[in-house]
Amino acid sequence: MTRAFIGLGSNQNHPPEQLDKALRQLTSLSQTSRITCSPRYWTAPWGEPDQPDFLNAVAAIDTRLDAEALLQALLAIESNQGRTRNEGQRWGPRPIDLDLLLYGEQIFDQPELQVPHPRMTQRAFVLVPLLDLAPDLMIPGLGAARDYLKGLDQTGLRPAENATPSR
Repeated sequence: MTRAFIGLGSNQNHPPEQLDKALRQLTSLSQTSRITCSPRYWTAPWGEPDQPDFLNAVAAIDTRLDAEALLQALLAIESNQGRTRNEGQRWGPRPIDLDLLLYGEQIFDQPELQVPHPRMTQRAFVLVPLLDLAPDLMIPGLGAARDYLKGLDQTGLRPAENATPSR
């Protein structure tokens, strides 16, 4: 079994329900077990600010699926929940976004599969919930995840149980 970490985000079609649905689908993946989810956080949108806030979390799974098969399963879950990928709009609104952040200690640098996720160290909305699950996490090839969080702006990151979306 390989421990993988998956980033989840949604800002359309009732985000809490979208995350719940994605987690149920992750639970039903073949050759996958032990799913743990971080607390959820409302965050300001990344890249394109004129859209609703996102609800974000990170899930940890143990899987026998290889990284490519897991990525394809994540894309299928997104599609099942109504996500359509628009090449011209990278950071727009979406019902669900699933990112393969880490896959064990492995590093992949392929056109369709980059792990560790290439922008995870730039995003507090990824690192905060990731560190909730694994406080001493080392990112393969990069070092301690907590060291990257120190330099990031965390304003706009609000625990979901104490906050509502601002838009």
